[in-house]
Amino acid sequence: MRYPSRFILVAGAVVVAGCGDPTSVPSGSPLSLGASLSASFSPNRNLEIILRGAGFGHVKFRQPKDDATIIYLDTWVRDLKPNTSYQLQRATDSEINDVCTGGTINPADWLTLGQGLIPKVITTDERGTGGEALFRTLPLTLVGAVFDIHFRVVEQATQAVVLESECYQFEVSL
Repeated sequence: MRYPSRFILVAGAVVVAGCGDPTSVPSGSPLSLGASLSASFSPNRNLEIILRGAGFGHVKFRQPKDDATIIYLDTWVRDLKPNTSYQLQRATDSEINDVCTGGTINPADWLTLGQGLIPKVITTDERGTGGEALFRTLPLTLVGAVFDIHFRVVEQATQAVVLESECYQFEVSL
């Protein structure tokens, strides 16, 4: 496919403009709560979680580089049952081998995520699409901990698993 030279010029300008102040954050972003983007997107700190199954889901998993241990979980699902409530859950294990066993041996290892310690539902619209801005604050005692982590989305009423992720590794840091 050939791109007109105007497109290439505009794309180049966008890239250069994006190289400005690394600490500028769009207003309304969870990161605008005092976090800096200067450490942004390092491995094992910021993850793009893909959920597959009866539909599709995405979790933008972010831990800003600051003095807090807040994990932001911007969650979006599609192609699920319309007008239905779902929950995002996670399970971890400390054997770092890219094989997530958390939740398989002990189902109680699944933690329902939400806003802080309050579980939150993701309700789909009439098209089966939904999203929520979730977060979790980890204790400072976990700083430096590395673990395997995986996610799933369950239908709230039945607890049936509708979406699941692969195994990811995460390191809690400041």
